[in-house]
Amino acid sequence: MTGTTADLAEGLLHRGLISADALARARSIEADSDEDLATILTRLGILSEQALVEFYRDSTGLPLVGGDGWPAAPVLPAGDVSLAFLRAHLVLPLAREGGVLVVATADPLRPFAAEALGQLAGCPVTCRIAARGEIEAAIDRLYGEGRADAAPGSAADEEDLERLRDLVSDAPVIRAVNRLIADAVEQRASDIHLEPTEDRLAVRYRIDGVLVDQPSLPPVMRAAIVSRIKVMAELNIAERRLPQDGRLRVAVRGHEIDLRVAIAPSIHGQTVVLRILDKSGMALDFASLGFSPELAARMEASLARPHGIMLVTGPTGSGKTTTLYAALASLDAETRKILTVEDPIEYRLPGIVQTQINPAIGLDFAAALRSFLRQDPDVMMVGEIRDLETAQIAIQAALTGHGLLSTLHTNTAAGAVTRLLDMAVEPFLLASTLNAVVAQRLVRRLCPHCRVPHTPGPGQRAALGCADDAQFWQAQGCAECGHTGFRGRIALVEFLEVDEAVAQAILERADAREIARRAGAYATMLQDGLAKAAAGLTTIDEVLRVTQDG
Repeated sequence: MTGTTADLAEGLLHRGLISADALARARSIEADSDEDLATILTRLGILSEQALVEFYRDSTGLPLVGGDGWPAAPVLPAGDVSLAFLRAHLVLPLAREGGVLVVATADPLRPFAAEALGQLAGCPVTCRIAARGEIEAAIDRLYGEGRADAAPGSAADEEDLERLRDLVSDAPVIRAVNRLIADAVEQRASDIHLEPTEDRLAVRYRIDGVLVDQPSLPPVMRAAIVSRIKVMAELNIAERRLPQDGRLRVAVRGHEIDLRVAIAPSIHGQTVVLRILDKSGMALDFASLGFSPELAARMEASLARPHGIMLVTGPTGSGKTTTLYAALASLDAETRKILTVEDPIEYRLPGIVQTQINPAIGLDFAAALRSFLRQDPDVMMVGEIRDLETAQIAIQAALTGHGLLSTLHTNTAAGAVTRLLDMAVEPFLLASTLNAVVAQRLVRRLCPHCRVPHTPGPGQRAALGCADDAQFWQAQGCAECGHTGFRGRIALVEFLEVDEAVAQAILERADAREIARRAGAYATMLQDGLAKAAAGLTTIDEVLRVTQDG
């Protein structure tokens, strides 16, 4: 097979590894950039590095570099080899075997770079194939700043801003960051955690609420990876002592992904958490979030009331913001003026005016709400009621004929009432303005392809109050769910409607238990969870994991 881009494209199409549309998209990018076709295909996520390596192996008959095939020391002296040449062409001398130089290459269809190394060594060349990331890591270890014979202090010289700027513009670093994000999106992760240790940069993805270890990155890449992310998020690459927050946007598989960036110092360097905000996978309807048809109808009836407050409560990461967005999406933005104030704005909603708070200039939740009242709104959403001032303005808005949605950090729906009373909100004001409170937690959703029936033991049945013949389900694992047994998450919900009985309990300053007892049609999160477990949507263990504190 001759070494041309046309050969690569024809071979990938012939084997069905890419589509004609995907190839056309990559070709258009190739025409406006200095990247080769293979790099663009892997960067866009159209083709994985492993699939590319296997294609090259099958097409050329060349062997892959084995796990023990990487040298412990440079085969050619560092002074004789150009680091820029190795990085640009992704080749690396592996060994001398019987007067032949063995070279790892990421692109065996273009052998001229490997042949150039052979001319430098004065001997013929034989090639082996390796993934781009593996070659990049080996080049950095053997010939880059992380090599054993580097000048003292050069690997840790993070104060040198010019070197950092050079590093973040290197193609290997750019590809590594793009690959991390694309891989996380492919695995349906909600967060990427980069945690430096003494000997590596640990990588973990949060998938369905659980952290999962990923292959680590070499320590020499720590500063470059963090600095690259800072540049993308328009943060200060020179500041390593203070936490920084930012946002960035990248394209993965043809659609844009927003990421929230949080960087903080640690003993071994800077830790990074990237929150993935993928609008394409966001379901803005109550049924998809896990609300039963009856509960969704009650939510919509409460939202249809012309004024009053609806609260969504739960701990951080319980899906409160998504439920608020679903509530906003159920309203008719064409006939209503809808304003939001958020910290931060996670998703852009069409037809709705969204505002980001900025405490540095005095724009907090209370100040924004106060200004909103002068803009003739129908419905307002405030990201969180954190203090008495915000609560008072929210109540004032409800009393003057506006609808208001917000969140609160409490464990139960009834607990939200007592929390507001503890903030010194007057009971008569709260009883007359609060329409409903939703409390929720997220549990992992069982994979429908591999779930298996499960009958709980007598002790668990007694503890849960289940009948002896109660039938539930448990996780098993298959290729569809990545062998975890779960795929996605679903909300466990309790809904407290403020009817006359609940309003009277608020006026009496009753505690949360008494408010819940008086509420009509009030099902706890545990009861909702058991119903979902019986329906095969989740497991008893998942339900107990998130409701035992409630």
